[in-house]
Amino acid sequence: MIEFYLDTKSGVAPYLQLVQQVRRAIKLGFIGEGDQLPTIKEVVGTVAINPNTVAKAYRELEHEGLVAARIGVGTFVIKTLSDPSIAEHGRLRVGLESWLAEARAAGLDEESIEALFRERFRASSPIEAP
Repeated sequence: MIEFYLDTKSGVAPYLQLVQQVRRAIKLGFIGEGDQLPTIKEVVGTVAINPNTVAKAYRELEHEGLVAARIGVGTFVIKTLSDPSIAEHGRLRVGLESWLAEARAAGLDEESIEALFRERFRASSPIEAP
């Protein structure tokens, strides 16, 4: 089951953080079709968040066609975004984990690691023709 967290420094609205976390979990295959999301009450119990914010995130996911609410039962994933090839890239994941450990050992904090990654990612991304 997915465990939500909030990054108060991100500047991203809390409901969007939840939406992004569910999308990521679906994309990476951590949750899939038929899996139940935590109830609103469970999310509120683990994350300091307003129940209406969680409901808004779940409505957004439902609007996107990723989940469906079943009254009295819960909210379930109904569509997959996972790319089968992602699950097969264990070597890349291990390499990334090693790089992250090296970055932390070098004294970089989370924000610096993310900034470095994003800068390198953008620099190495192919430029699309107009």
